[in-house]
Amino acid sequence: MKTLTAKRVDFLNLTERDFSHIDLIGVDLSETLMRNAILCYSNLSDATLVDTDLSHADLTSINLNCATLIGANLTYADLTKANLSCADLSYANLTGVDFKGADLSGANLTGANLTLANLAGANLTGADLTDSYDLSK
Repeated sequence: MKTLTAKRVDFLNLTERDFSHIDLIGVDLSETLMRNAILCYSNLSDATLVDTDLSHADLTSINLNCATLIGANLTYADLTKANLSCADLSYANLTGVDFKGADLSGANLTGANLTLANLAGANLTGADLTDSYDLSK
C-alpha cells in the first residue's frame, strides 16, 4: 500500500483521480474536490474531509474509521463494505449513497441527508441519526 505523507492538502481539485490502495491515515483533505475519484481499499482512518466533495466517488471497502466528514458531499458515492465506524458524517449530503454492507457503528449522522441511500445490510449499531432525514430505504 502506498502512503501519502503530507498532513494537509486541502483546497485541491482531485476530480477523477485514482487513489485506490493508498494509505492516507490522518490526512486533512478539507474542501477538496474529489468528484468521481477512486479510493477503493484505501485507508483514511482519522482523516479530515470537512466540506469535501466526494460525489459519485468509488469508495468501495475504504477505511474511514473515526474520519471527520462534517458537511461532506457524498451524493451517489459507492461506500459498499466501507468501514465508517465512529466517523462523523454530521450534516453530510448522503443522497443516493450505497452503504450496502458498510459498518456505520457508532457513526454520527446527525442532520445527514439520507434521501435514496441504500442501507441494506449496513451496521448502524450505536449510530446517531438525530435529525437525519429520508430514511425510507
